[in-house]
Amino acid sequence: MVLYFTSTVVSPPVTLFMGADKFENEDLIKWGWPEDVWFHVDKVSSAHVYLRLAPGQTIDDIPSAVLDDACQLVKANSIMGNKMNDIDIVYTMWANLKKTASMEVGQVAFHKDKEVRKVKVAKRNNDIVNRLNKTKKESFPDLRIERETRDRLEREDKKKLLRDQKEKEKEEERRKKEEQELRSYSTLMKSENMSTNYDGNDSDDFM
Repeated sequence: MVLYFTSTVVSPPVTLFMGADKFENEDLIKWGWPEDVWFHVDKVSSAHVYLRLAPGQTIDDIPSAVLDDACQLVKANSIMGNKMNDIDIVYTMWANLKKTASMEVGQVAFHKDKEVRKVKVAKRNNDIVNRLNKTKKESFPDLRIERETRDRLEREDKKKLLRDQKEKEKEEERRKKEEQELRSYSTLMKSENMSTNYDGNDSDDFM
């Protein structure tokens, strides 16, 4: 089961989601999207919270209010973290999560530590947590099918862009060829390259 929360601090609203337990966390790790940002309380056990970025958005574009919501949701869903003040929340892109066979269920590491961001959370903000909890919805998505569908659509988009680019290149080639033919025709039509009856080339025999 996956839990979904709606953050209304921006327009349009964004969705935050997390696994109901470590086994769902494992599935989210396996079938995450390249657009997903992963959040976790640093150095203590907590939920794995995700934010799916919009097309073209980067981790640097996350609004501070959305970042606050994600961090508060992570803290509230950490047994130890929820009781502590001045904790660190780490977050990084899903693609930076590293999973090996020797790791426990739900456990991850990072491919590149330098790509992990960290934000300090002073204390729990009940207003934020309560607002998010009121939007909570439970669902049982097929994460594998969702990811495979996402990848298929991306491939189709890339193929369309490639076709459009090739067609654009062909059109540019046709345009250049037409311009060259036009310049060549214009050159031939210049007066100095044309013969007239004043050049002695008149076919009629005048006295």
